[in-house]
Amino acid sequence: MAPKRNPLNLNPLQLRTLTLLQALARLEGHGRPADEEGHVIVTGFPGQHRDHFHLGDAVVAARDASGLHNEAAWVALERKGLLTPAGLGYDTGLADKILHRHAGH
Repeated sequence: MAPKRNPLNLNPLQLRTLTLLQALARLEGHGRPADEEGHVIVTGFPGQHRDHFHLGDAVVAARDASGLHNEAAWVALERKGLLTPAGLGYDTGLADKILHRHAGH
């Protein structure tokens, strides 16, 4: 039997927010190792240009980033233990859908 997609039953806002936090954690200048082994500190969010922002080599629609400034989304991710190394590895299934890259990348 294949593993269940989204086993923690995150809602769409939580999934999008976690996807973006994962991308930020891996991006130089936004993610840095924390004191605790395996943890990453995300510092700063990229500036928005009208209806989108750039995240490394990807473009993200502003509507997909509403959770970055939504306290309830953060609280839910923390409660589900996803602001930890487990969150970095959680498969949201959304990276290819909300992190838009040019065909050459």
